[in-house]
Amino acid sequence: MDEVRREEFRKLLGELSGLRMPFGKYGPAAVPPQGMPVHDLPVEYLLWFKERGFPKGRLGELMALVCEIKEVGMDALFDPLRQANGGRVSFRSKRVREIEFPD
Repeated sequence: MDEVRREEFRKLLGELSGLRMPFGKYGPAAVPPQGMPVHDLPVEYLLWFKERGFPKGRLGELMALVCEIKEVGMDALFDPLRQANGGRVSFRSKRVREIEFPD
């Protein structure tokens, strides 16, 4: 019985690892080229959806699951997914620092 649950959980994490936000503030237009991974969405954004309703279908189900995991403080559960994909995706653009020296 426990082996079945583990296998289901592995499949779920595999599904989450490739899922990107397809629209909105963290979609492909804002986080090129594919959008932010659902497991990297900020908890505040997920809570906003929780209040107003998650999207219909599998995307909404997985977003609700990620929200629950993050709400209870288990965000570290997604660290292996992040490591496999090169780290956490950042929404903020990198700041270019320019230093000018007087002549």
